[in-house]
Amino acid sequence: MAQYGQDLHMTSTLISDLLTQTAAALPPVEKVFEAARIAVRNMVSENGRVSGRLIEENQTAAHGLSWLATYHQSLQQMQKWAERLQGEGKFGEVEQLLHQIAFGEYLWQIYGGIQMNQGEVVRLQDMGLSQDDMRALMEPAIMTLTQGGNTQAARTRLVELMQEQAANLTTGATGLDDELEMIREQFRRFASERVEPHAHDWHLKDELIPMEIIEELAEMGVFGLTIPEEYGGLGLSKASMVVVSEELSRGYIGVGSLGTRSEIAAELIICGGTDEQKANWLPKISSGEILPTAVFTEPNTGSDLGSLRTRAIKGEAGDYTITGNKTWITHAARTHVMTLLARTNPDSTDHRGLSMFLAEKTPGSEETPFPTEGMTGGEIEVLGYRGMKEYELGFDGFQVKGENLLGGEEGKGFKQLMETFESARIQTAARAIGVAQSALDISMQYAVDRKQFGKSLINFPRVSGKLAMMAVEIMVARQLTYFSAWEKDHGHRCDLEAGMAKLLGARVAWAAADNGLQIHGGNGFALEYKISRVLCDARILNIFEGAAEIQAQVIARRLLA
Repeated sequence: MAQYGQDLHMTSTLISDLLTQTAAALPPVEKVFEAARIAVRNMVSENGRVSGRLIEENQTAAHGLSWLATYHQSLQQMQKWAERLQGEGKFGEVEQLLHQIAFGEYLWQIYGGIQMNQGEVVRLQDMGLSQDDMRALMEPAIMTLTQGGNTQAARTRLVELMQEQAANLTTGATGLDDELEMIREQFRRFASERVEPHAHDWHLKDELIPMEIIEELAEMGVFGLTIPEEYGGLGLSKASMVVVSEELSRGYIGVGSLGTRSEIAAELIICGGTDEQKANWLPKISSGEILPTAVFTEPNTGSDLGSLRTRAIKGEAGDYTITGNKTWITHAARTHVMTLLARTNPDSTDHRGLSMFLAEKTPGSEETPFPTEGMTGGEIEVLGYRGMKEYELGFDGFQVKGENLLGGEEGKGFKQLMETFESARIQTAARAIGVAQSALDISMQYAVDRKQFGKSLINFPRVSGKLAMMAVEIMVARQLTYFSAWEKDHGHRCDLEAGMAKLLGARVAWAAADNGLQIHGGNGFALEYKISRVLCDARILNIFEGAAEIQAQVIARRLLA
């Protein structure tokens, strides 16, 4: 297998052999995964039923199962990607190296320990598997791939090719169709010309993204990308949303995240709104006439949304009065409408008493960020993800029209929110890929330009090895994200796939940023270097839209159900 990483002109026989080997590696992984699922289910079951209490007591095993499932699905999608490219005659040397290194690394991790994060490794024995169970991985194809897939020669050759193809939009063919690649090129050009030159300055000065950028994004259709044409949107696929989010976030995560506000709001209205609400709000969101923000989290609840305490009291005239506090509200000051989750049933203590509102507000200015009566707010200073700013909000006598109760029915808020999580997590995975790609772009250029001991940093194997693994894991996360978007576009339930894409994508972004800073050495720790911003921006991805631990918990409950 080592010959793959060294042979500069792979024959069709060698390529076929690679794909045969990687295909043969999948059934043993499936067998081990199913054995782990049974073992963990037995571990967390009580009286024949899965117990939430036992899942919590055995979190390492349950979350390990989530990561094992994510790796299993990642390898499946990489195999489909490789076979698709092979059929189209596009499975070149770069793609072959990405494929073999991915399999070599992920198969070794499955056998020896999956890196949940830098400080936590989960092993098969943690999930209750014995040595006999693990022997399923002792198949010839897996032995070949683990021994010869992720070699220094393969990583070095991949980086050599990456330097030759530096002008390409991505390292390796993505496998998407021509229309989506045209969309990518359009938004890559916009990000390169209008975002990247200014992003670091916005970050260092902690400035809001200029309104002219938002207006240009509106003209390009970003805020109505997936909204149906009948409501003024472009009616495009979730896959297009992924590509757009990826390329804008590659320029700056703040710009890539602007569309998330509209995506969440539009999805809420499409899934849960009345016909009147759809007709009123969707065209305005699509055109960028109004900017929405999501107002869900509270100071003492975090991920436990079912425990929200903000109250919405209905008056005699049918309107609502909101009282309570919210926190970590992105882009709150200059938006026009809040998708606001509040408790309409004061006797309830869980998610069943929550309702969603389309709460109108007046956009603020720098001097008066929250001019709307009954509403106050203060900025939360943050390490990164600064272009929209984060706020704490207070509501005291804040008024919401009765007609702005989403769906016109109380008690549906939590269910309505859950219906948006698939799209939100797919979108977050896309943002993570963009941030990771930014880290690779910046670090690759620095490694070429920076000279030490008489040669460029990129010529040192451990430097080029870091760059190679960035490229490999970006492609793995990308294929997993595209698959979740494809599932969504075809009307399939995909909360599991979206969760996996977000879980892996966030880890990949952080690893890429961290390794990128290491390549920069001391300079990476200086604020003037872009990689310092990318590191700060990457860190939030493991927290918002479901912290990694919550995400793994959700995936585990689905797998064990």
